[in-house]
Amino acid sequence: MNYLIRNTRIVSDNTIVEGDVYIKDGIIAKVGGTIAIKEAVTEIDGSGQYLLPGAIDDQVHFREPGLTHKATIYSEAKAAVAGGVTSFMEMPNTKPPVFTQELLEDKYAIGARTSLANYSFYMGTSNDNIDEVLRTNEKKNEVCGVKIFMGSSTGNLLVDSPLMLEKVFGNSELLIATHCEDEAIIKANTAKLKAEKGELEPSDHPVIRDEEACFESSFRAIQFAKKHNARLHILHITTAKELQLFTNMIPLAEKRITAEVCVHHLHFTSDDYAQLGNKIKCNPAIKAPHNREALWHGLLNDRLDVIATDHAPHTIEEKSGAYEQSHAGLPLVQHSLLMMLHYVQQGKISIEKVVEKMSHAVAICYQIEKRGFIREGYYADLVLVNMNQPYEVSKGNILYQCGWSPLEGFRFPASVTHTFINGHLVYGNGIFDESNKGMRLRFDR
Repeated sequence: MNYLIRNTRIVSDNTIVEGDVYIKDGIIAKVGGTIAIKEAVTEIDGSGQYLLPGAIDDQVHFREPGLTHKATIYSEAKAAVAGGVTSFMEMPNTKPPVFTQELLEDKYAIGARTSLANYSFYMGTSNDNIDEVLRTNEKKNEVCGVKIFMGSSTGNLLVDSPLMLEKVFGNSELLIATHCEDEAIIKANTAKLKAEKGELEPSDHPVIRDEEACFESSFRAIQFAKKHNARLHILHITTAKELQLFTNMIPLAEKRITAEVCVHHLHFTSDDYAQLGNKIKCNPAIKAPHNREALWHGLLNDRLDVIATDHAPHTIEEKSGAYEQSHAGLPLVQHSLLMMLHYVQQGKISIEKVVEKMSHAVAICYQIEKRGFIREGYYADLVLVNMNQPYEVSKGNILYQCGWSPLEGFRFPASVTHTFINGHLVYGNGIFDESNKGMRLRFDR
């Protein structure tokens, strides 16, 4: 089916232009002005609404295979679509972890069968799978990147071998995405706190996973990247101190080292542990308010390049109970765009900047083919939002399989009314059309 979106405010390429958008055979065929079409189309009145390129989330955990009591690719992609996220890149810490090319392709097969959104999956790294990691070079146009847990993981997922790190940074032709926290610092902080107070509580989390743990690990990753001229992307920056490691002096497309910030680190602070406790326990930790303000500054001045979620659902039982047994991670992908539109209303950021950081910049960082912009010839991954239609998060409208959100009761000023993926209207005014599935992302490398 072809569509003509009429009289909308088109947000792309740092401009807002009123006009029409014509979608033909899954592609954006015409943009702007009053478009006259002779053939039959389905018209949608976009008057008073904003048309955005779909958000691209470069860091999610959808838990399949092996952890499907928490979530599935189907359930979380559906939640993403309802929130205006049209493409995602999913992490390798499933069961089993994605340490072989065969396991990687198994996940792509699940995505092809079940995902309503476009998808890509990272190749995982351990201390001893270098041959499998480097086989990904043959798929550099088909795989989003290689993921390294340089801290904050368990078992084979934690990569602490300097030799392995040298080999990956020295030989990978793909973007290398890293989780950076120093395990030695975290363990020392934990031991010190337990000796001082015995039982730990959620408010201790940013003390254990402190600024130094983040900075030291990020600094180390950057040293490896600079030594080998590798393409490094550091995920979920949380501290003011880390911002000095990144530059805003060159265009994004020329950067070899880039950084991501997540919506929860822009929204919550350590003050919120008193009310939300383990519900906002995540790695790296939500930290003191001055760090949040620094992250906003770094986002707006382009030291921080993209906005993502690190969507990480756990059952409410896994989040309850004692701090040390509670799982780390928050479900966020259904509400990330709405969170940022809330800050548009607050005057903290412009809607053009939100689109830049959630769509344009992700496409540029990862060199994604024909997505992330509202341009003729690009895939029609589009989202209509009504900035005057409030939306309150409640148990009844949460689509995550885990069924909860740290944002329950929060009232957003805006709503996502329509989500198109590859020209297919997947979500319209609360109704899903699941007859089409998303596509595997391709990369121009």
